[in-house]
Amino acid sequence: MSYYENFSLFDHDHPYSLSSFEKNKIFLSFLNELTAHHIKNSTAYAKIVSSQSNQFFAYRLEDVPFIPVRLFKFLDLLSVPRESVYKTLTSSGTSGQSLSRIYLGRDNAAIQAKILGAIMADFLGKQRLPMLIIDAENILKDRAKFNARAAGILGFSMYGRGHAYALDGEMNLKLESLILFLEKYRESGIFVFGFTFVIWKFLLQALEKAKFKVDFGARSLLLHGGGWKKLNEESVSSEVFKFKLLKQAGLRKIHNYYGMVEQTGSIYMECAYGHLHTSNYSDVIIRDPISFKPLSFNEQGLVQVISLLPFSYPGHSLLTEDMGILLGEDDCPCGRMGRYFHIMGRMDLAEIRGCSDVRSFT
Repeated sequence: MSYYENFSLFDHDHPYSLSSFEKNKIFLSFLNELTAHHIKNSTAYAKIVSSQSNQFFAYRLEDVPFIPVRLFKFLDLLSVPRESVYKTLTSSGTSGQSLSRIYLGRDNAAIQAKILGAIMADFLGKQRLPMLIIDAENILKDRAKFNARAAGILGFSMYGRGHAYALDGEMNLKLESLILFLEKYRESGIFVFGFTFVIWKFLLQALEKAKFKVDFGARSLLLHGGGWKKLNEESVSSEVFKFKLLKQAGLRKIHNYYGMVEQTGSIYMECAYGHLHTSNYSDVIIRDPISFKPLSFNEQGLVQVISLLPFSYPGHSLLTEDMGILLGEDDCPCGRMGRYFHIMGRMDLAEIRGCSDVRSFT
């Protein structure tokens, strides 16, 4: 039986259904299987985890070996034959930055899409809504500029229909087209998607400059992610962002998400109470940035993300460069089971930390 055939143990229609007690019965066995698989099939990964410990079988979640997410920028980490790689994903990055390379087998890509679909359906419902993308369509056409924004648009577009773009090629708001789209679909509900800073600068500020307000309707839902660094630089909090969306666009259902190309499919969605949620297929640990010891609730530290999905590459347990706080488990007012948390931002000097030792594992 293949690894993913064992996923029949999960209820894919209810991705937030398992309490911590129920989840722990099966979650660690999957993770231990993944760790053993990656040690056996990735020499680089085996060297990395053996430098941390000789104990690879975990009896607790916090004992699962982890690697820095930054390593994917410098090492080719894959656990399947290279000829069986179905798709290669790359992260975003500014000029001169190394990009992460993630190698997906066909089965791995399929299960990521399936689980992402289950998570999206929990928030959007199973019926695809008309989709408005707060960006310019030409971002998908210029492959030289293809980045995380473009990848996000492509990835989430499959959960909407009748796609329309709110901005022209010069990133100007197409106000007349927007009004017509809203008049046509607001009553039935619209799936709105965009990059956080793009929404702020090119939708909200453009509407404010034009002294114009629109109404997306009570049934519409906005999903956004990324770009918080630029908003924080302008002293724009999540609360201010949501207030402006309600005031200028009548948007009430607003969901941020946290995720990365290194664990595609295992996104952490924000519920109506502002909490980022783990699913049945993922988990999170907050660690002290100095000792790496697990922290308790309401203590700020480095975010470790854990996913059952990566089989073709060793990405199941990753230490990120983000700071976060674990808020609770199984008791969010939204009713979803699992741990929920908050991201505080990037760790200081994250981009230059730890580069000097990477080559020793090649």
